[in-house]
Amino acid sequence: MIESKLTLGKNVTARDSVSDSNTAKAVGSGSLKVYATPMMIALMECAACLCLEDCLEPGETSVGTEINVSHKAASPLGAEIEASATIKQISGRKIEFTVTASDNAGEIGSGEHTRVIVDVERFTEKVSRRK
Repeated sequence: MIESKLTLGKNVTARDSVSDSNTAKAVGSGSLKVYATPMMIALMECAACLCLEDCLEPGETSVGTEINVSHKAASPLGAEIEASATIKQISGRKIEFTVTASDNAGEIGSGEHTRVIVDVERFTEKVSRRK
């Protein structure tokens, strides 16, 4: 972990647009053609991953361990979505984020997300033993 780049308040934004493939109807999380909650959560996680990208040593990655968000407004087809992740706490390899998402009309979701920095090889070995 490259600690000098891992700082409180560091913020990264990821972007997406609502299309037929990421609606609630398409991903099975509902019956409407609006931006799916699982896709909003994935975009929030993407922003958090991007926030850590330049903080990782070779052979390291981060894994999501907790997410608690609310999806407050529906976004129609064609809407542009932005999700931001801001580092709010660092506890060794555990990084806590505040996450938000918005579309052209304003905020659509917010919450908290936790990621842990892991060694890829050790993590993969541990997972393979779970078979």
